[in-house]
Amino acid sequence: MPDRLGPSDATMAPGGLLDVLGVAAVVLDDRGRIVLWSPPAEELFGYSYEEAVGRHAAELLTEPSGRDEVLAAFAQVMAGQGTWAGAFPVRHKSGRTVLVEFRNMRLQASSTWYALGIASERETLDRVERDLALSARLVDQALIGLAVLDPELRYVLVNPALERINGLPAAEHLGRTPAEVLPHLDVAAIEERTRQVLASGKPVLEEFATGHVPHDDGREHAWTSSFYRLEDQAHRVIGLAISVIDVTEQHEQARAAAQARRRLSLIADASIRVGTTLDLPTTARELADVTVPEVADIAAVDLLDAELPGSLGRNTGEGPSRFRAMALKAAHSTLATVAADPVGQVSHYPRRRLVAQAAASARPVLVPRIRPADLARIARSEEAAQLLLEAGVHSYLAVPLIARGHVLGTLDLKRTRNPAPFDRDDVLLATELAARAAIAIDNARWYQHQRQAALALQRHLLPPQHSLQAPGLAIAHRYQPASTTVETGGDWFDVIPLAHDRTALVVGDVMGSGITAAATMGQLRTTTRALARLGPDPAELLGHLDETAHDLGDTMATCLIALYDPATRRCRLATAGHPPPVLARPGQHPHTVPLDPGPPLGVGGIAFRTHDLTLRPGDDLILFTDGLIEVRDQDIDQRLQTLTDLVAGARRPLEDTCDLLLTALLRPDTQDDVALLIARVLPTATV
Repeated sequence: MPDRLGPSDATMAPGGLLDVLGVAAVVLDDRGRIVLWSPPAEELFGYSYEEAVGRHAAELLTEPSGRDEVLAAFAQVMAGQGTWAGAFPVRHKSGRTVLVEFRNMRLQASSTWYALGIASERETLDRVERDLALSARLVDQALIGLAVLDPELRYVLVNPALERINGLPAAEHLGRTPAEVLPHLDVAAIEERTRQVLASGKPVLEEFATGHVPHDDGREHAWTSSFYRLEDQAHRVIGLAISVIDVTEQHEQARAAAQARRRLSLIADASIRVGTTLDLPTTARELADVTVPEVADIAAVDLLDAELPGSLGRNTGEGPSRFRAMALKAAHSTLATVAADPVGQVSHYPRRRLVAQAAASARPVLVPRIRPADLARIARSEEAAQLLLEAGVHSYLAVPLIARGHVLGTLDLKRTRNPAPFDRDDVLLATELAARAAIAIDNARWYQHQRQAALALQRHLLPPQHSLQAPGLAIAHRYQPASTTVETGGDWFDVIPLAHDRTALVVGDVMGSGITAAATMGQLRTTTRALARLGPDPAELLGHLDETAHDLGDTMATCLIALYDPATRRCRLATAGHPPPVLARPGQHPHTVPLDPGPPLGVGGIAFRTHDLTLRPGDDLILFTDGLIEVRDQDIDQRLQTLTDLVAGARRPLEDTCDLLLTALLRPDTQDDVALLIARVLPTATV
């Protein structure tokens, strides 16, 4: 048995566990009399030091019925037969009975033996034991990872949940710091946070972090961690508690939901951004723009050349396929763009190329992680494959552009800086984008086909080039189709040779557009040529055309006729609702010729008037349709003033004047076609 008492300062310090338990110390001499009575004993039993010291413990603290048991236990301890421990009912000074847990042992001081009794109220002890048992159970079975660190940030407790989270047993934690246990995470941030909490006492709650753990390579994990400073009853810092919750699944679900929202937003954005025009190159560029950098770092749009307007024919399915590079977009400067086919170039892709396979099979081709051998099937040449390797292209996806069940080309996607490989979700997204864009591309393709056909029809209805000659006049002309519609217009011009070297100059505009307007224009032009040769006055000729337009049904048109005689240089003009011509005379500022406008053809019942105008050598008479001067945001008089200012000053060749007027007055988004006819009076000697 020990003969010295040496409790540590930490155990006996105020606020320690013994104070919480209310542990009382009582020392008895060999006759059972109290020789030491601690302050906690005063609180536990109710007797003061003066009331207890010197009295027999059995008489003071026990009922008569229990004294024999107490004395037997005392004799056992004093005989050196071991320590006695157990719970025993004790009489409190107040008269109530208190169940007390005892630990008794024999002590020797010099040659005298004493009995030391350590006692605590059983109810208090049970409560502490329950709390400890509950705490231990919660720590061991909690799904939340729990750890306790000492003030030097060394692990002193790790529960099973944290073992699973960190992938290490508790034994490999204890005595080590987070930097030693978790080198794969941002431990500098973790230790900085723990030191802040230790210093300030302010807890940090649910701090979110992500990282990778060795036991689950490749998968990103997510945690929320909380940090609390631990203090004892005396408010001394004894360490730090950390709780960790693995929220990887929730993080992945949230990331998947965010990615789904982003993809839906991208698809909605593509519906707005792709197909804003009916121009094929523009539509292809819009598709490439919408995919970079959201889907890929590099995007290329290639169309089958056989599907483009003006193609010589479709692919036969044998031999290489002809692709035309329509657009190329990169999120950053990269050698991969040098490796791509130049925009506008037609290339022959062998069947082994993945982009050709995507077009031939009408199915996406995915290479999540590119190997060096794959580059030969992606690049157009060995040199291009080397450039792709140097550019760091690591993932590839080719998606066919399919509209109305027909493959038009491919969307070619590559990743360099984006570390994630293309996956099935990317395939679905790219396929959806390609499907939407393919409709716009097909519309633009159809537009180009129809536009070419419309222009061919329109030009066929206009007079042939060799017929636009007139005695005494130099002639220049232009026909400019509308830039924003595929339908043919009804504008026309004509130079009609008449008897006695006279010439009829005609410009007209059938209201409306489309094949009907073009057909009506052809009928009116043919009628005009036939009637003009009969020699009627311009006003009379317009009267006949008005009847013709009325006979054609719901048809209206404007028309200007100028009948020129080089012998007299007399020009007779009449108009049916058409803009007046402009006279540009050397030495004078150009001006419009004042005419009675008259009603449009097809109105009927209103007479037309002929005006006479004498021309001089060098005069330019400019006839045009309203598409040259009508715009929505400017007054017609202002536009006429602009026209006259343009042709003022130094004389130009007529062809240059035509180009000047079209370039300066027409806008890219014009919705009307334009007919322009300029006649310059030549000197008499050339007549």
